[in-house]
Amino acid sequence: MKINALVASQASQPLRAGQVEIRDLQPNDVMIEVLYCGVCHSDLHMARNEWGVSRYPLVAGHEIVGRVAAVGDNVTQFAMGQTVGVGVMVDACGQCHFCQQQEEQYCEAGFTPTYNGIDKYTGASTFGGYAGQVIADQNFVVSVPDNLALNAVAPLLCAGVTVWSPLRHFNVKAGDRVGVVGLGGLGHMAVKLASALGAEVTLFTTSPEKGADARRLGASQVVVSRDAAQMAECQTSLDIILDCVAAPHDLDPYLATLKTNGQLVLVGIPDQPHPSPNVTPMVFRRLSISGTSIGSIKETQEMLDFCGQHNITAEVEMITGEEVETAFARMLTSDVKYRFVIDMQKTSW
Repeated sequence: MKINALVASQASQPLRAGQVEIRDLQPNDVMIEVLYCGVCHSDLHMARNEWGVSRYPLVAGHEIVGRVAAVGDNVTQFAMGQTVGVGVMVDACGQCHFCQQQEEQYCEAGFTPTYNGIDKYTGASTFGGYAGQVIADQNFVVSVPDNLALNAVAPLLCAGVTVWSPLRHFNVKAGDRVGVVGLGGLGHMAVKLASALGAEVTLFTTSPEKGADARRLGASQVVVSRDAAQMAECQTSLDIILDCVAAPHDLDPYLATLKTNGQLVLVGIPDQPHPSPNVTPMVFRRLSISGTSIGSIKETQEMLDFCGQHNITAEVEMITGEEVETAFARMLTSDVKYRFVIDMQKTSW
């Protein structure tokens, strides 16, 4: 069937309203009328083929909130009209070690991305949430709490779960001291979620003017990372750091702020490698550098339930589909607090 969408036809061209073909409803499928879709920085990378893997036509968007418009004959988990979400993946092999333990994001065969993946039924590209509708297997759809503002829920499906997953994997709990590097789309959610877990949050930023906002979001301390004196004051004070910056930078100053046995977890993906860290303090204080990728469907649902209980959503700026190229341009200069969200119902096709 054909659907309306914001289509990237080639890397050098802006997104334009058009139509693409999606698969017919399968027995395990849920068709979702898209209400809101967050604008992730990876959408810009993919639209412009900056990672060299884009296939055109391309319809971006993997922070999707909408309502169930149709269900396949075998669907038992969702009903017509229910508010649901879809994140970064819409399928996985289901058989490997990681899928069997509900960690589909590490599927050994590779999960199927919500867009620019290969649809197992048709062999064509998958298309994302910059569209009127999406279709996904019921096992890759999540329920959205009714008490939350739906437009501000959309970024939780990627930015939220990307930082929630390491917080849960490393068992962050009340009283722990958590550092967050960067107050962007990922970083602002890390501050909110870690503080809601009862952790004491320190935000590292290169922009002193972000201090007041960081405290409003839940940080108890703000450190300007370019200020050597401020960095020295917090040495060996943190249990774990979530590094949310998607640009190469020196990791050594952050390693110095970790306690013995501390973890530096990379969740931002730079376009070039970080400089190699000094291994000496890592050896003598048993420090670790690790990375995590998005989150499982189980973690996504747990995160949404937690957000519903604590009334947590993303900080968003609303746009229509006609404004997405302007949003892309502003993202390049970090001119957003802290996530653009497309109102698909107000988008002209």
